[in-house]
Amino acid sequence: MRNFSPDSLMLAIETSCDETAVAVFQAPDRVLGHALASQVAVHRRFGGVVPEVASRCHLEAIDGLLQKALADAGVTLADIGAVAVTRGPGLIGAVLVGVSYAKALAWGLKVPLVGVNHLEAHVAAAFLYRPDLQFPFLAMVVSGGHTSLYRVDEGLVFAELGRTIDDAAGEALDKGAKLLGLPYPGGPEIERLAARGRADAIAFPRAWLDQRLDFSFSGLKTALRVYLEKHAWGTEQLPDIAASYQEAVVDALSAKAMWAVARENLSTLVVVGGVAANQRLKAAMEERARPIGCEVVVPPPPLCTDNAAMVAAAGMRMMQAGRESGLELDAAARLPVGGGHS
Repeated sequence: MRNFSPDSLMLAIETSCDETAVAVFQAPDRVLGHALASQVAVHRRFGGVVPEVASRCHLEAIDGLLQKALADAGVTLADIGAVAVTRGPGLIGAVLVGVSYAKALAWGLKVPLVGVNHLEAHVAAAFLYRPDLQFPFLAMVVSGGHTSLYRVDEGLVFAELGRTIDDAAGEALDKGAKLLGLPYPGGPEIERLAARGRADAIAFPRAWLDQRLDFSFSGLKTALRVYLEKHAWGTEQLPDIAASYQEAVVDALSAKAMWAVARENLSTLVVVGGVAANQRLKAAMEERARPIGCEVVVPPPPLCTDNAAMVAAAGMRMMQAGRESGLELDAAARLPVGGGHS
């Protein structure tokens, strides 16, 4: 087994859902090469991600992406000093593709392997955008499968403050879009329409849950379905419906983020995950944060959506802290934050 030195290169692999990605990374936060293949066009005809199809697409794409990332970085496999991979949470078949591939590479190259929690990786992506980010801070991970709030302390130590008790925010946006007859992925379609609509046109509900820091969006989805059944609507009404529905999601997310900032006495909020790319969410967070002197850090969209650079950023910090995995590493569909390295 080769030693991992501070200037070693790390190869990172991400296959948790519908994007395959490979990156070559150098400490502290330098991406030398990155290659990504999206499956959106494949899944669009099914109206959502089909797990078996996703796994097959990962298998078909990963070899070519590896070669592209190495070529872009101007290195070969012989230069790689460690391998990092998302081990969960995510679609188990998809995650297994990445984990199996990473284990084979680590074994063949005789280099260390580290399994990374997908949600921790999303948070680590903030350091690629803001290397000067200081602990502690509040992190909101908001995506199609996850909506959670964490206090993050030195060393990427997470304490969960709240999570969704049913649908994630991105899931609610995608399902709402489906009810409106919009194509997959629905979240960006909702945002596109909402830009032309009135956010106060329809009074959709917010689940405040007695000011707990947990989230619930299943009732909102039901409210949209009931509204569509009871009212005549068509193309002309879509912008107002989309804007009002999006605002209900954004309002709950931004309000609870600020509650958490106040309760934890923090001054920085990091928002990551696919839904963090939503510009209305970013604006709402900044509107609520400004009066209380809280800084809102939202990485650019390519770092919000799934990518391998974020896996490398988390994996590099884990390696430097001695959190290495063995070849017995396994994939996990459900994986708590703090459990991504064993």
